Amino acid sequence: MRKKILIIDDERLIRLLLENFLSSNYDFEAKGDGLEALEWLEGNLPDLVICDIQMEPMDGYGFLEKFRQRGYTKHTPVIMLSSVEGTKERVKCYRLGAQDFLCKPFNAEELDALIRKNLNPVHYAVKW
Repeated sequence: MRKKILIIDDERLIRLLLENFLSSNYDFEAKGDGLEALEWLEGNLPDLVICDIQMEPMDGYGFLEKFRQRGYTKHTPVIMLSSVEGTKERVKCYRLGAQDFLCKPFNAEELDALIRKNLNPVHYAVKW
């Protein structure tokens, strides 16, 4: 069964880019901000989330905080993908529960490696 990835980004071009990149290996759902994503989560459960930080009306920080408060998404991996750079921002994301942080513009190979790492942790890996 294919894994489902939730994409949250207010930039339509980024959503399309990620959809194109992910479509051959994963199912996905794309939302334009944190509130849309939380509404979608009322009846759905992704295997992984890729989330931007700078969005309106709910940014990535707000989404991540609400996402982690839900019992059933407490352990779902989250990769923050943002043009916001800096240690302060990364640490804030990690403290809110993100597993990884990738800066835009991103390298497709690096994103693929992060997705695989988070969907298939080492203790579940079939091959090294």
